[in-house]
Amino acid sequence: MGLLVLVRHGQASFGAEDYDVLSETGHEQARLLGKQLAALGVDPALVVRGGMRRHRETAEAMADAAGWTAPTEVDAGWDEFDHLAVVEALGEPTPPGLDRRAFQALFERATSGWVAGTLPVGGESYADFLARVQAALDRLVERARTGTVVVVTSGGPIGAAAATLVDRSDPARLWAAFNTVLVNSSVTRVLVGPSGTRLLTFNEHTHLPAGVLTYR
Repeated sequence: MGLLVLVRHGQASFGAEDYDVLSETGHEQARLLGKQLAALGVDPALVVRGGMRRHRETAEAMADAAGWTAPTEVDAGWDEFDHLAVVEALGEPTPPGLDRRAFQALFERATSGWVAGTLPVGGESYADFLARVQAALDRLVERARTGTVVVVTSGGPIGAAAATLVDRSDPARLWAAFNTVLVNSSVTRVLVGPSGTRLLTFNEHTHLPAGVLTYR
């Protein structure tokens, strides 16, 4: 019996010149998670992260806080989709200084069209994104059968993996709902056993006090 521990990265730098950098809150979220996982006895045989800077910084802060010595591998299959390209394809103005709540509303309208295939995004389609995440998940299932693998990724891939595990026939039905509620540095656990791969928990964030709980 094995376990995949899917971790959403800590808070990135919304509104900054480079979004793909953890904020101070994001670093603290990752440290708090690492300490909690270590206290719970989580000692992974392997850490896998997406190829983005926020994934790397989260994985490093977690491992330092937890005292892990497991090797780390990079798998771009766990990268987030290009959410800025999806939002831009909506064609709605995004004025400077747009706050998180207003951006979230814009993001949800854009991703709704992307999932439905009605929004002409020039890059990765939703179907291709879903297939990419499924392939990344499949690659780790065998490796997690006899131990624990921690995966540091983003909200989109975690939502896609969870939705597929709950309803493989129509994951799009659940993806938007899952993706919009994922907390920064939250934990989603996937059980890998002889009867198959199953979603065990979703969006755990008990390591976060109210002052450092964020969604974007």
